Amino acid sequence: MLMLEWLLTALGLAAALSVRPWRLLRGPLLSPTLAALVLLPWFWLLPQKLPAGMAVQFSGACLLVLMLGWPLAVPVLAVVALAVWLLGQGDWQAALSQWVWVGLVPATLALGIGWALRRWLPPNPFIYTLGRGFLGTALAIFASGVLYEGIHHLMGGVTMHEALVARWLMAWGDAFLTGLFAAVFVAFAPQWLATWSDERYLRPPGGS
Repeated sequence: MLMLEWLLTALGLAAALSVRPWRLLRGPLLSPTLAALVLLPWFWLLPQKLPAGMAVQFSGACLLVLMLGWPLAVPVLAVVALAVWLLGQGDWQAALSQWVWVGLVPATLALGIGWALRRWLPPNPFIYTLGRGFLGTALAIFASGVLYEGIHHLMGGVTMHEALVARWLMAWGDAFLTGLFAAVFVAFAPQWLATWSDERYLRPPGGS
C-alpha cells in the first residue's frame, strides 16, 4: 500500500506541476487558494479530534477542482496534507495515505467525471451544479473510498460491507457541501470557479 501511495503521489504531482499551475495565482484564484490552505487542514484534522470509531472525514478535493482546476488543486491538497502532518498527532504515513485517498484520488476522479459531463451532456448551469458539484462529488468520494477499502480488503484489513456503507454515507456530506458552494459561487462569485464559463453555460441555445 505504501509503495502504491508513493507512486500515485509522484505521478499526480509531476502531472500537475508540469503545467505550471502557480500562474493561476496571479488572478482571482489567489483568494480561494489561500482560504483553502487556511481552512481545509482543520477539516482534515477532524478525525483525530473525534472519539474512536467516529471517522468522519470531509475531503473538499472535488470543490477545489471546481474552484482551482485539477493542476492547482493537487499541489494545494499536498500542502494541506503537509500541514495536517505538522499540526496533527498522526505520523507521516497516515498523512500520506490521507493525502492520496482523501485528496489526490477524489480530485482526479472528479476531473474525469467533469470531462465526461462536458463531453456527453449539454452546457447547462444545473448540470454543472448538480452534476459536477453534487452527484459528481458523491461518486468521486465514494469511488475513492471503494478503491481504498478494496485494497485493504485484499490485504485482509477490513470488512467490506460495513466499510462501504460508511463510505457511501460520508460521500453525501461532501456532495452536499460541494454542491451548495458551487451553486453559491456560480451565482455570486463565478470568478472563483476555474471550471465555470459564462460563455459556455449561460449562452442562449443556438447562440453563436
